[in-house]
Amino acid sequence: MSKFNILNLASGIIISGDKIDKSDSISFADRYEKYQVFRGTEEERRAESVEMTNKFYSFMTPFYEYSFGESIHFAHRYKGETFRESIKRHEHFIALRLGLKPGQKVLDVGCGVGGPLREIAQFSQASVTGITNNEYQITRGEELNRVAGLDKTCNFVKGNFMDMPFPDNSFDAIYAIEATSHAPDAYGCYKEIFRVLKPGRCFAVYEWCTTDAFDPNNVEHQQIKANIEIGICMPDIRPATTCLEALEQAGFEVIFEKDVAKDSPVPWYSCMEKSYFSEIEFRGTPFGRFMARFVVRTFECLGLAPKGSSKILRFFEEASKGFVEGGRKEIITPMYFFLARKPE
Repeated sequence: MSKFNILNLASGIIISGDKIDKSDSISFADRYEKYQVFRGTEEERRAESVEMTNKFYSFMTPFYEYSFGESIHFAHRYKGETFRESIKRHEHFIALRLGLKPGQKVLDVGCGVGGPLREIAQFSQASVTGITNNEYQITRGEELNRVAGLDKTCNFVKGNFMDMPFPDNSFDAIYAIEATSHAPDAYGCYKEIFRVLKPGRCFAVYEWCTTDAFDPNNVEHQQIKANIEIGICMPDIRPATTCLEALEQAGFEVIFEKDVAKDSPVPWYSCMEKSYFSEIEFRGTPFGRFMARFVVRTFECLGLAPKGSSKILRFFEEASKGFVEGGRKEIITPMYFFLARKPE
């Protein structure tokens, strides 16, 4: 995991900003807010989801990497374990449950800059392909693959995971970490994963889900859920039962399911609330996020970051509060784990 400090954040903002049409950036921030807050019809949201997600991550990927490192996700964590160690173990768990072996062809769905891709490839000696629709993430991921010496065995493909550019039965295993939750339709996403997975092989996924404690009629619960959704560009945090039904409807046999956050000795959201200076956690703390906010605003004023960046960043600030509040109330989990098999 790279040490992505405040200087790297500044550089990333400039580079990712080059992928955004500057004349469109302010209107995008307003369009994105409308897309998330006013929702629209299911057909309208489906039509806009690819563009909205792609542009959102062009804005936010440098800040995510600054906050989390190369692996942009949460993890089940033990006492005495560092954030970095928990992230690695969280990824190794997927490799072990999939039974990955050297030389196997594996797909990372919604790979980001490829932190899990590289960790799982090194741990299992499998060849991992990451798919993302974001050009900046691919550019950044390819650079990090070269640094890690994995550019010959691992790669990135630009594409929409609702319509992937791979033949049927292409992969020995497939996984996703907090990524398929961004799909506008869980069944459609799982069906496409089912198509490109070889028969008899498995798909492992950590999903953002609402728990049984979530009350859809509770205004506070609704607001926490909405803050997370707008802050990380998620169309809907679905109940675990909805994901389970979608997997089965897509043709999978669900072998194992569990909310991994339930028995985590250290709360999964703790990295977003602590204030001490540790190597990783500081960046996700309120002061660490303040430093990032300062850089973004300064660069926006100087014309080095796209206009509207601060507004998009504010959405993530609200999501960060939502992580902590939703985690404390145990109404939201980012790590409901499913292991599903495609029948022979």
